[in-house]
Amino acid sequence: MGNFAKRSGAVLAMTAAALAAVLALGGCSGPPHPRTITLTLIRHAESEANAAGVLDTSVPGPGLTEKGRAQAEELSKQLSHNHFDGVFASSMARSQQSAAPLARELGLQVQVLPGLQEINAGWFDDKPGAMVNAPYLLAPMAWIRGDRTAAIPGSIDGDQFNEEFSAAVQQIYATGDKLPVAFAHGASIMTWTLMNVKNSREELMTEHPLPNNGRVVVTGSPGTGWKLVDWDGIRAF
Repeated sequence: MGNFAKRSGAVLAMTAAALAAVLALGGCSGPPHPRTITLTLIRHAESEANAAGVLDTSVPGPGLTEKGRAQAEELSKQLSHNHFDGVFASSMARSQQSAAPLARELGLQVQVLPGLQEINAGWFDDKPGAMVNAPYLLAPMAWIRGDRTAAIPGSIDGDQFNEEFSAAVQQIYATGDKLPVAFAHGASIMTWTLMNVKNSREELMTEHPLPNNGRVVVTGSPGTGWKLVDWDGIRAF
């Protein structure tokens, strides 16, 4: 009986070990968990068009004013300790000039991604902002609410905008950076964020529009989606 008990115990032990190995292999064979990043999107500093009160979405468009250059330098000092590992900007002069001081502080190069540019204003371009800002944003507001077929007169619809901006975000993700920062534009940042985050709040677009140097922080990945963390000081929960 003693030998039988020993043999039974050995068989049970071997069976348990084999089962554990199978379970371990099964766990390893599953799909890898997508990498999560924290992306900070920053609106450029004051541009010449901002100072003139004109809506200008041309490329490369106007650069920064002297005030804007000072704002960019000040922002670089504020953010230089945030451990950003990649700096990106749109193809527009004002975003690249805004990004340059921070990139210099971090010892990095500004990587230019055209998809981050401002939403083309079509018929409203080069007009006084006080007259055209509201109609310019009618289509982006519709996109946020789910109607991506709406188009800015003489410009693009929501599908085209989202594809282009999301492609730029995908390129940022593909670099492997964990804490990238991208300098872009007010309407494009606000619209893309509220179209894509799981905890979207459309009233942020009208009640808390991004000022120059305003920031939005999202976390997630292109595969799993995005969550809003911070909207220029307004924490998201």
